[in-house]
Amino acid sequence: MAHKPSVLFVCVHNAGRSPMAAGFLTELAGDRIEVRTAGSTPAASVNPVAVAAMAEIGIDIAGQTPKQLTDEAVGISDVVVTMGCGDACPYFPGISYRDWVLPDPSGQSIEVVRTIRDRIRILVENLIAELVPAPTH
Repeated sequence: MAHKPSVLFVCVHNAGRSPMAAGFLTELAGDRIEVRTAGSTPAASVNPVAVAAMAEIGIDIAGQTPKQLTDEAVGISDVVVTMGCGDACPYFPGISYRDWVLPDPSGQSIEVVRTIRDRIRILVENLIAELVPAPTH
């Protein structure tokens, strides 16, 4: 069996960008890619506006819980996608790092969070295309 790639999405509070990215990855890639999220300074709960923006398109992230970023979570991932956490992310050789420049949805209106959500979807679709080769016919 081929190796299943694993992706760790990291943002500061693990409450908006990373849960939205994980929601898209799970929805679009199914079980072909393992997904985890973490935050350098996790919030108490997922941002309700991010939950609402994802619910609008049929993806439920309400059950996600912000988690503390650990060296272990980074070390067992093939790809680490950072979104605004800067130098807080540990570096391990051999792991592919991506930095997605996205505004923090914290405190933003639903209209602003929708634009962030839609940008995350495009980035996640590109990541899936890179990690999971399309079936050949």
